[in-house]
Amino acid sequence: MRQPAHGGNLAWAAALAGCPPDAILDFSASISPLGPPNSAIAAIKSQIGNLKHYPDPNYSELRLALSHFHQLPPEWILPGNGSAELLTLVGRELAQLAATILITPAFGDYYRTLRAYNANLLECPLSLVTGHWSLFLDTGHRRPSGFPQGKTKDKGLLLNNPHNPTGKLFSRDSILPYLEQFALVVVDEAFMDFVPPNEEQSLIPVVQEYANLVVLRSLTKFYSLPGLRLGYAIAHPDCLAKWQLWRDPWPVNTLAAAAAIAALQDTEFQQQTWAWLPPARNQLFQALAEIPGLQPQASAANFLLVESQKSTSQLQQQLLKHHQILIRDCLSFKELGDRFFRIAVRSQSDNQRLLTALKES
Repeated sequence: MRQPAHGGNLAWAAALAGCPPDAILDFSASISPLGPPNSAIAAIKSQIGNLKHYPDPNYSELRLALSHFHQLPPEWILPGNGSAELLTLVGRELAQLAATILITPAFGDYYRTLRAYNANLLECPLSLVTGHWSLFLDTGHRRPSGFPQGKTKDKGLLLNNPHNPTGKLFSRDSILPYLEQFALVVVDEAFMDFVPPNEEQSLIPVVQEYANLVVLRSLTKFYSLPGLRLGYAIAHPDCLAKWQLWRDPWPVNTLAAAAAIAALQDTEFQQQTWAWLPPARNQLFQALAEIPGLQPQASAANFLLVESQKSTSQLQQQLLKHHQILIRDCLSFKELGDRFFRIAVRSQSDNQRLLTALKES
């Protein structure tokens, strides 16, 4: 079976470990261990009887819930079948420009969608200085390797914040200048929900000021609902109306829509997550830093990128075969290669099991 480019492929891991998929302790997919929320499960059960009907093609209730959540008019919001579907629409949009600047290392699906539409791709790497990844701010003076020379007004920019796989949180102010420089700026905020409200740096509050800004969000990671496939785009209504014409009808199923509406209103679950993550992440970070040969990177998300002095692909196989634990290798991030791995922050007992296994490997 081919090695996966994404995390969370339990069938591949189980085949390698020689055990059932449900025996694998999965650190490779950055999904919260606290969910799904009971409210979302109850909402799913309440809609079983409606499976005999087609979903509302306009997703009026879902868009209204999202509009209340973000304090935006519903026409600025487009629900989708996970971030993957929305990224496909983004790729088609970006391919119409002269080129797209991709901040790297980058999520593999960005390459998929850009190549699917033969977009002209220019890679711009983050700089890693003394252990801190930084987003280069083009001020018209020096430019980093990979950054385009000359005009950018005919180009697009694609990045994520918090950044995957580093976990770096870029300030809103560091991204805003790009909106004046590029024809289209797409910011994937799939992990922004994990940042407490007093620290988050979302561009959603300024989206109505910039017709060239698209923000992508996910509801599957924070609420532990990856099997339902649900995300949404926030952008100018003209852009979203065009995307609606491009895609298949009914991309979001009835159960996913109901779960999303309930989850958005579940403030208790949201507060629980924001209270849990920072201390759990810090405890895991400190314990990893004490293991010889490992150097974790600071993160604002629910995962940690770890530099290793050993081959991480070999480490991944050792953990699977001897401990039934799956970590995310970084071979699909060509800038990182075989010396980095990424792990989700899980429960204290799961984290301890991973730490014990790493010490033995």
